[in-house]
Amino acid sequence: MLNSYAMFQYKIKHSCKKSGARTGILSTPHGEVHTPVFMPVGTKATVKTLSPDELTNISSEIILANTYHLYIRPGEKLVKEMGGLHKWMSWNKPILTDSGGFQVFSLSQQKEYGKDKGKTVSTVKIKEDGVQFKSHLDGSAHFFTPEKVMQIEHDLGADIIMAFDECAPADSSESYFKKAMERTHRWLDQCIQKHNQLNSKQEIPQALFPIIQGGLVPSLRQESAKYVSSKDLPGIAIGGLSVGESKSKMSEMINNIIPHIDQTKPRYLMGVGTPEDLLNCIDQGIDMFDCVHPTRMARHGAFWTTTGRYTIKNEQFRTDESPLQKGCNCYSCQNFSKSYIRHLIFEKEILGLRLMSIHNLAFLINLTHQIRQHIEKDTFHIFKKSFLEKYEQGKQVRKN
Repeated sequence: MLNSYAMFQYKIKHSCKKSGARTGILSTPHGEVHTPVFMPVGTKATVKTLSPDELTNISSEIILANTYHLYIRPGEKLVKEMGGLHKWMSWNKPILTDSGGFQVFSLSQQKEYGKDKGKTVSTVKIKEDGVQFKSHLDGSAHFFTPEKVMQIEHDLGADIIMAFDECAPADSSESYFKKAMERTHRWLDQCIQKHNQLNSKQEIPQALFPIIQGGLVPSLRQESAKYVSSKDLPGIAIGGLSVGESKSKMSEMINNIIPHIDQTKPRYLMGVGTPEDLLNCIDQGIDMFDCVHPTRMARHGAFWTTTGRYTIKNEQFRTDESPLQKGCNCYSCQNFSKSYIRHLIFEKEILGLRLMSIHNLAFLINLTHQIRQHIEKDTFHIFKKSFLEKYEQGKQVRKN
């Protein structure tokens, strides 16, 4: 395993003297990733509306693809036949694939097919050896085991792959959180065994990240953190947060986890990606983030600035000649006004969605770049306080 992971080194550059924040460099076969990092999500092997060149232009160093969706269509075997994700989507930088576990469970409430067409039912059955579910596209039956998920992710060919886990809903009971955590641990052991078998046969290795679960129970989170950390894998992910719980509860769970995991490994908080969350969680020691939020809110006409989130359809922007964010160096802000982008969004022009998506992703990536600079100068705590105060003031102004 040491030889397989020799290409996945994580070097901590600087730990902030005033917070839990740190900077680092994660090496992969397809390049380096500077942390803290925000990773754009390319669910179906594309970050919606953006080309690889545009992602490079906003300094994206790593992107995600979704195992569940690519398995359902077009199928991992086709991706492998086409040379793997990097070649197929013309992206020569690092890629991370999730395990599909979250999607299996989050898509469980579906419209049924056949005689019960139109009726909403749960289509997921959790068994000890895996999960039985139905496709959200056509209702066809499928079964994911830890071993099958590892095979799918290896066929897709990402640099970093995630272990198969059970993401219990935020409103689960403590007893169910415990069952889901224990099942996740058993599945992790099976994932490791299958991954090592597959990795030993590959010219370009892949790194497996385990996932901490335990719901909203501090003692379970600590137990899971210790178990996952003991496996000595190249990184550690935290799952089951940002799924409906409060911000304070998410913060509490992270605080319970951090002291019990290997401090030399990159820490990845799954599915989190707003400016406030990045600042607060980096302060707690998180290194990696991903979220569909920047592109999803762009498609609904919303954008970020240093004074908060705005809706481009607001009347105030109809004759506004300024960019989405003054001083932003993204293509959208360097070339177009709010007035023009507002027009595009109202007319449902694809260019409008593209410009909004470019800006929102650039905003978060630029934010992590600024954060890294301040961490290394030990001024992150000052930057965070200033940013959040201005961001909150903007919210209050809009309310009034």
